[in-house]
Amino acid sequence: MEKQAACCIRRQITHAGASAPPQERILSKSSTDPDTSRPAPKAASADHLTSAKRTISLEIEGLKALMTSLDGPFAMAVEALGQATGRVIVTGMGKSGHIARKMAATLASTGTPAQYVHPGEASHGDLGMIAAGDVILALSWSGETAELSSIISHAKRFAIPLVAMTAEGKSALGTAADIALVLPRAEEACPNKLAPTTSTTMQLALGDALAIALLEQKGFSAKDFSVFHPGGKLGAMLRHVHEVMHTGDELPLTGPDTSMSETLLIMSQKSLGCVGIVDGAGKLVGMITDGDIRRNSGAEGLLTRRAGDIMNRTPKTVSPELLASEAVKLLNEKKITSLFVVEGDRPVGVVHIHDFLKAGVV
Repeated sequence: MEKQAACCIRRQITHAGASAPPQERILSKSSTDPDTSRPAPKAASADHLTSAKRTISLEIEGLKALMTSLDGPFAMAVEALGQATGRVIVTGMGKSGHIARKMAATLASTGTPAQYVHPGEASHGDLGMIAAGDVILALSWSGETAELSSIISHAKRFAIPLVAMTAEGKSALGTAADIALVLPRAEEACPNKLAPTTSTTMQLALGDALAIALLEQKGFSAKDFSVFHPGGKLGAMLRHVHEVMHTGDELPLTGPDTSMSETLLIMSQKSLGCVGIVDGAGKLVGMITDGDIRRNSGAEGLLTRRAGDIMNRTPKTVSPELLASEAVKLLNEKKITSLFVVEGDRPVGVVHIHDFLKAGVV
């Protein structure tokens, strides 16, 4: 009987332990048992900052070495890329491939048609993307990336100029290139000296240097830039005043002899907080804002006066071709909320700060 009771108790204990929630089973372990499932964090927040500063410092040193190493081949590379009648084909594998993609995007958005071609896909049909008139920009830190061999052979076969970006000038890529941009050796920020860190920062910076040199050579302007950036914040900042201004019947205009009661009615109907005053020839000779109304509200007989009596005779105006961002800057500097847009002293539009807000300029 006692044996049966003991067996029953053991079964109950075993069953309870098996059915207990995971949290309870973990808590049931002795608090003195060492937990070797994961290493305890050994770096304090101060150590993280030290690590970050060391990483940035090493990458800065790499950039300094890159800057002092620039010489004739860089200028030759800019000329070669600039003479492409087709596109700049940027290629690379691994981390160099990620940098190559960014280079292609930067070149394309700054006036140099460019496209990334994956070297691993090149020998499976994508070599057809590389044609006469193109220039190839190939990235490989070691210069021995096997996947680039088909692109190198294609460049030789069809006499397509090849610019290399590598740390090994005597490598397969460096010796095959028409122009070799040899990057100086630099210490990777990775403690194991394995993960590409300083090296990719140097590649990225050299790619930016090529893109900006080409931009300057082509005379690529902010207006040109806006053509390729119609969306987002950049696109909004590069819009022109004529793209957001009110025109036609939306313009609040009247003459200098208009009564103040009628002037106020026009201001209210157009809901732009201002009225432009034009002479008989249609030229803008003044402007009244809701601020002017408030400042004159204490004057006796305001409603018996004329628009020309209280108008600002030197209103701030802008051209329809002015960048929207510049117009916003003017509004902020002068602490005003609206501007008339003129061509030859004649008002063709009006913009309010709210128009720029809606357009995403501010």
